[in-house]
Amino acid sequence: MQILAAGSLKRFGVGSSPAQRASGFTLIELLIVLAIVAMASAGVVLTLRDNTATDLERDAQRLGAVLASARAQSRMQGTPVWWRPSPTGFLIDGLQPPQAAQTWLSPDTKSSSPVVVLGPEPLIEAQTIVLESRRQAATRVQLSTDGLRPFAVVHP
Repeated sequence: MQILAAGSLKRFGVGSSPAQRASGFTLIELLIVLAIVAMASAGVVLTLRDNTATDLERDAQRLGAVLASARAQSRMQGTPVWWRPSPTGFLIDGLQPPQAAQTWLSPDTKSSSPVVVLGPEPLIEAQTIVLESRRQAATRVQLSTDGLRPFAVVHP
């Protein structure tokens, strides 16, 4: 009768024949690794966004902040203020001191929206500004207000 004593080399596969030693990976181990790689790949793909959409979103958020500031200044000064698009950006007219034209963060952004009145009244009419990509006309972002709340980004 064979007994494995403590410290026996056969227990750890050192003294066994090559046919008895395990080599390579089991099928379960390979499947687990493949599942982990698939989940990691899916996570990376889902977090990537189209750069055009990201650029438009960033320009829209910045414009919303500029419009909120211009509305507040308009109410404080008691003068009418207008936003209007330009070929490379936009202008805020009516503030003292006059503001310089501002360019879009992305050269691909454009707006063909009409002039927007920002104040000085606390309530303005409901208005929408549409920003779109020059390269991909179907990619658009809207900024809207109901006249009481500040302009907010709305995805069409």
